[in-house]
Formats: sequence, structure tokens, C-alpha cells
Amino acid sequence: MADKPSFIRRFLGGIWTLFTFVYRSVIIIAFVAIAVVIWMGMKGQQAPVTVQDNVALVWHPVGNIVEQTDRDPTEEYLDNLAGEQPTQTELRDLVDSLDKAADDSRIRLAVLWLDSMYYAGPAQLKEMKAAISRFKDSGKRVVAYAPGYTQRSYYLAAQADEVIMDPMGLVLLEGYSVYNNYFPGLLDKLGIKMHIFQAGDYKSAVEPYARTDMSPEAREATAQWLQTLWDGYTDDVARGRDLAREDILAYVNDFVAHLKAADGDTARVAVDASLVDELLPLEGFRKKIAAVVGMDDDDYSFRQINFRQYLRTMRSPFAAAAGGGSGKKIGVVTVQGTIVQGESGEGYAGADTVADLLDDAAENDNIAAVVLRVNSPGGGIYASEQMRRAVLRVKQAGKPVVVSMSTLAASGGYWVSAPADEIFAHDTTITGSIGVFGLFPTFEGTLDKIGVTTDGLGTTPFAGAFRSDRPLAEPVETSINLIIQHDYRLFLDNVAQGRDLSVEQVDDIAQGRVWSGLDALEVGLVDQLGGFKDAVASAASLAGMDPASARLHHLRPPRDISFGFLGRFILALETAGQFDLASLVGRLLPAASGGAVQSPWVTAIERNDPRAAYAHCLCDIAPDAGLSQSSAQPRSRL
Repeated sequence: MADKPSFIRRFLGGIWTLFTFVYRSVIIIAFVAIAVVIWMGMKGQQAPVTVQDNVALVWHPVGNIVEQTDRDPTEEYLDNLAGEQPTQTELRDLVDSLDKAADDSRIRLAVLWLDSMYYAGPAQLKEMKAAISRFKDSGKRVVAYAPGYTQRSYYLAAQADEVIMDPMGLVLLEGYSVYNNYFPGLLDKLGIKMHIFQAGDYKSAVEPYARTDMSPEAREATAQWLQTLWDGYTDDVARGRDLAREDILAYVNDFVAHLKAADGDTARVAVDASLVDELLPLEGFRKKIAAVVGMDDDDYSFRQINFRQYLRTMRSPFAAAAGGGSGKKIGVVTVQGTIVQGESGEGYAGADTVADLLDDAAENDNIAAVVLRVNSPGGGIYASEQMRRAVLRVKQAGKPVVVSMSTLAASGGYWVSAPADEIFAHDTTITGSIGVFGLFPTFEGTLDKIGVTTDGLGTTPFAGAFRSDRPLAEPVETSINLIIQHDYRLFLDNVAQGRDLSVEQVDDIAQGRVWSGLDALEVGLVDQLGGFKDAVASAASLAGMDPASARLHHLRPPRDISFGFLGRFILALETAGQFDLASLVGRLLPAASGGAVQSPWVTAIERNDPRAAYAHCLCDIAPDAGLSQSSAQPRSRL
């Protein structure tokens, strides 16, 4: 009888071992199966798409409009597998689809479906506006539709031949604003002392830690470029709707009075102001477009092709070969997001990644010139300098470099741009901010509040001087100040050399001041006002090529399949109640972060400069408020 418990333990242990083996085998097999599916999908194993005659191109910007997709490719594919809409849309895809469709006899008209665009900068909106205008110039009609319009989406809708909205919709125009939180009161309560070092009277990135309000210098500069952006917006919308600019301003400034007169009917206010042509529910809109291109009975909507599917057909290897041929090309390299050391990631432009791409362009005999597309508020000085040196290596290889500034090309973004042969910007581009700052918080006051003290000794004045639990020692403070001032002079020298100006001239327009593209042209920080296509034409001309026939080669970071989601995969298997692929994939994906609001509380990645010196502009405008277009899952088909 004494052996009976031992036998039971061995028996149960064997059962548990078998269960564990089966459990792990299921996990491994399922993981391999999903990895294979992902691999096949990322290799382009998708159903073929054909473009039928007499269809509408559905132009559907979704999520954040970016210069170049920087999400993990595995998570992108898992999004698609789960039926999720993309969180990013490349500006190039939106522009190319309209440009190709303009000359495609199969495309009858374009429908701007504007229900899901969360963020696009003013310069990106300009690029899209230009593409819509080129499509209209081909003689084809453009119709815009949305349940309601934010300020950004309405800018695009106003360029259409006809603007249609749901009877319960709202056109929300707010103007542009910059509001920051200021933290000295909180820092005092917490006992945190923020040591601030800056070069430039207008370098407002440090103000949230030093002041309780906006400085007069920052207010002056910000008011100037904000007004430039608002003037540009209202002018473009007024021209698109064949109205006077005063009509747009009256709609915004007198909105409450108009809403009272309309008994709170927001859609009626928009129609009365001639911002919207017709009010239709979705079913009515579908019938309206179907009257032009016919009805697709299988989908209960008009005959259509989404711009993403359309580009798949136009960019297929066969389509590329039809218009191919060898010869010199214009290389395109993108600097997008905060400039940091290392590799690029979502929201970050890594110095190693960008420098490698520029070096590839310098060494590629088929690339005759480079267009550097910059959409960055800056970042670390060291990382910015690595990119600038790579730009110089391209020029030393005998290839011209032309910068095309997008929404933001400020601080470190301008540091990278300065040595270019020519700089193009939109009138609404935010640039300049030529200044340097450093931040060093110490927490001795915080520790004192909870009864913690620090004491000890070191062998030199610098030993232990960088500890954040001690007051900042005078030698350290002096050293940081000297480094910041040196880096500022280096910034001035780089700009002076690149722009063929004296250091004194640059200093007058630097001081950390932010400029709109329109004003930057006046002070010599940019050469021309224009978009990406203008920059490409300039690069082609500088390289002795025909701008009309210049072809592009977009250099992108490698996008290898990633297995970083394995931990989430195993967790999903353990917690999923059933092996339903869609729900399983949904569990694999991290929660999406909505918003483009810049916060002064930055991550360690953004502050990884080895000398803690930064050329970073806290100068992004507030996103649309109130009417969010990203809170709900949009339809996959209009």
C-alpha cells in the first residue's frame, strides 16, 4: 500500500507531461502556420485585381498620412488578416493613384471618400490638392463624400467638383492653434529641478520646463507662422469652392449665430454657407454615383475600385515592364519623424538607416541625383550630423541633392537639409528653428521630501557629478553650457556654408525662431516654393536629365518579416476562448495609439543623443479636435 501514492503521482505526472507536450506542439504548429501565412502574404500572394471599364476610383485616405510607411511589416499584414483598415497611408500612393487614373480611360471619375483620415500636415494636404487638380485638368470629375468633415478632410473636399455630406453631418473648421502645457508648478511640487541650457532666444522647446506661459518671443514667431498657415488654408478652400475668403472666415467666426438661425442643424449651416452642395445618406450617394458608372449588384453599391487595389495593378511587374527601360534615375530618400541614433522605427528617423540609404544612392551608378524628402521636427545633434555628412558624401560623388520639405523640416530637420544644392518648401511648411538646447533634471529636492539624502566622495570634480540625485555641479553646468554654445555655432556654420550666407546673416534669422515656408523663402532658408514634383524636376535638371521623363527610385529601409509578436501570439493562444483566426489576430496586435499631439514628455529613444544636445522643434499644430474620424472602424468598401 505504501507504493500506491507513488504510483498515482507517476501516473498523474505522465498525464501532465503528455498534456504539456500536446499543448506545446499545438502552439508551435499554429505559430509556424501563421508565420507561413504571413510570409506568403508579404511575398505578394494576393488575389489578382483587374480594372474594369467605366468605374469610379475610390480615393480613401485612412489613418495618418505619412511620407513612407514605417510600421512593422508583420503587424501591417496581421492588420490586413484581421480585417483592420491601415493606420497609415503613404502620401505617394494617394498622389500616384490620381496621376495614373487621370490618363486611364477605364476610370470615369474619382470619389474622395473622406471619412477616415486622422492626420495630414498642411504641406501634405497641398500635395494632395495638387494631385486632385491634375486629375480634374484631365477632364474627369471629382466628387467628395463623408458623414462629416474635419478641417483637414474638408480642405481636400473643397477641391472637388461637388461636395456631398450626410444630412446629419458637420463641417468643422477651427483654425490653427498651438497650446502647450507648462510644468514648473508641478516640478516645484515634486521637488524636481530642471537645468535648462539653450542657444537661441526663440528656442521654445524648453519653455514648458522654464516658464508658466509662452514667452513674448515665442508668441511673436508662432503668431506669424500660424497666420500664414490659416491664410493659405482659407485661400485654397475659398478658391476651390469659388467663394471669397471672407465667406470662409464668416463661417468660422459667426458659426454660433448661423447655428442658432438653423435651429442647431449643422448640415443646413454648411449648405447655406455653400460649403456643401448636397445632403445625401450613404445609400443615396451610392445611387447618385451609380447613375454615372452603373451599379455593382454583388456589393449593392456603384462600380468602383479602391485606390490601393488600383495601384496594385498599375505597379505590377508587368505594368512596370511596359513603361520600363534602363537608364539613370532620381533616388528618393525619406527623413520622417524624430531624428535619433540607430535604426529607423515607427515615428523615428534613425541616423544609421538614413545614412546607409544615402550612401547606397551615392554608390549606385544608376542614380544620377537624390531628392531628400524631409518631414521631421529634428532631434539629436549627433544623429542629425550623421545624416548631414551622408548628404555631403552624395554630393562628393558628383550627384546633386535637392531637399523637398513636407510639413515639418525644422531644427535637426533643417540641419540635415542645409547642405543641399537646392531646397523646396511649401508656403505652409514649418522650418527653421535653428537653435540647440539641453535638459538635465535633478531630483535632490524630491528625495529630500521623502527623507532621503545623498553623500559620498569622488576622485575628480566630475566623478559622480552627473548623478541626478545630486545638485548639478558647477563644472558640469559650465561644461554643458559650453557644449550647447559650440553646437549652436556649428549649426550656424553648417547653414552658412550650405546656404552661401555669412554666419552673422544666419544668426539674425536663427535664434531658434520658427518660420513658415513662405517667410523662409524671404530670409533665404529655402530656394523655391513647390512640392515634391518640383523638387524632382529640379534634381533632374541639375543632373542633366529631362525632367519630363525622369524616373524615380525610392530607397527604403529593409522591411524583413519580424517575429517580435511571438510573445503576444502565445499569450493570445492561452487566453483566446476559441481558435477563431480573426479574433486571434486581433489579440496579437498592440492597441493603436491615436493622435499626433506632441508632448514635452518624450521617450528615451527621442532623447538618446550622446551629449544630450538637441535641435528639436516643439512646433507641430494641434490635430483636428471634436470630430474624430479614427474612433470607429471605417468601412472597407464605399
